[in-house]
Amino acid sequence: MDFTMPEETQEIINAIKQFIEKEVIPLEEENRTLLYNERNYYLEDGRRSPEVEKLRKIVRMKSAEAGFYTMFGDEELGGSQLGPVTSLLVHEAINKFYPNRKLIDAVIIPSPFTNGLTPVLKGLQPRLKEEYLPGIASAEKTLCFGLTEPDAGSDVWGIKTTAVRDGDHWVINGTKQWISNAAYADYCMLFAVTNPELVAQRKGGISCFFVDTSWEGFSVDSVIPTMGSLGGDAAIISIDNLRVPHEHVIGEVDNGFTKAIHGINNGRLGMSGKCIGSAQWALKKAVEYAQIRKTFGKPIGEHQMVQNMLAEAAMDIYAARNMALHCAWKIENSKRTPAKEISMVKAYCTEMMGRVYDKAMQIHGGVGVSNELELEEGYRLARVLRIPDGTSEIHRRTVARSLLKGDLNFN
Repeated sequence: MDFTMPEETQEIINAIKQFIEKEVIPLEEENRTLLYNERNYYLEDGRRSPEVEKLRKIVRMKSAEAGFYTMFGDEELGGSQLGPVTSLLVHEAINKFYPNRKLIDAVIIPSPFTNGLTPVLKGLQPRLKEEYLPGIASAEKTLCFGLTEPDAGSDVWGIKTTAVRDGDHWVINGTKQWISNAAYADYCMLFAVTNPELVAQRKGGISCFFVDTSWEGFSVDSVIPTMGSLGGDAAIISIDNLRVPHEHVIGEVDNGFTKAIHGINNGRLGMSGKCIGSAQWALKKAVEYAQIRKTFGKPIGEHQMVQNMLAEAAMDIYAARNMALHCAWKIENSKRTPAKEISMVKAYCTEMMGRVYDKAMQIHGGVGVSNELELEEGYRLARVLRIPDGTSEIHRRTVARSLLKGDLNFN
């Protein structure tokens, strides 16, 4: 194993940083009042304002034109299919240098399972690929991932949305909740029960449908504000007698769950890279502040308690980064999905980010909990990230089950 940054990856990171400095930062500065004042950023119903969405689309499409938006997509979908190690390091770099920004991160490189050239789309019929993929790849159109429901979060086998065959169509009814980008998406990868008996046995019975969100029967009821914000990205969807052509089944009928898992695992690694990079940014701010802030006649960095917090944060980051790199290496060099390792990485990295931000805020004292330094925004994000893509508790269950089945391998 060699965790030295590959030259190609470093070139990609340098190119992304140049893109951000040239195309994105100036756009953010020109629209700072709109982007960084939540009263302007969100409408009264919690949705992002149309002006914000226009800016996000500009950045998305420029990123696609530059080749960044699709570089982790599968080649058969038109992407560059760069590997997990590169994905981890790129997400780390973006969030190390540009965390907590409104027009960066997910806008430049989409989540690999909720937007862009997600691997779920490999199951589309050839004709539908020809019709829809160009708009998705160019970032003209966006997606949402309609899986989670009010009574089915971590336990996806509990979904109640149903799809019943009616000739050449499926009629779908149900409710989805906590669906990222739903209020803004052009298309939805919608999951529904097509065989209740298989679902009861947890052996299948869930299908995935490619749905145009403008179709009659698909509606976004509301956006869910989170962690003190005036709005949010996640929404509640109602599905009322939505008619979907059979041709729009993604993959095989009754086998949609495997599509969901494949995409989610990719997303967990990208999220971990995001946490590692953002935590490094927070620690850097804490170190810099500890060197200039004085109490009792000397910089606070000379106080042992502050030194302990800095050291513990650094140890946390080092452990998380090397854990994630090893996991990414295993994915690239193994024929099987290292489920145990992916779960350990996702749980550890999201929790690590919260611990590091907490220490960084504590070192900054009162200014650390203000809105001036972006630390509190990162801290809120860290708390949120422990929930999606599997809660920390679910990942611990996955790890424990692997151990109890005899998987005690840590190589």
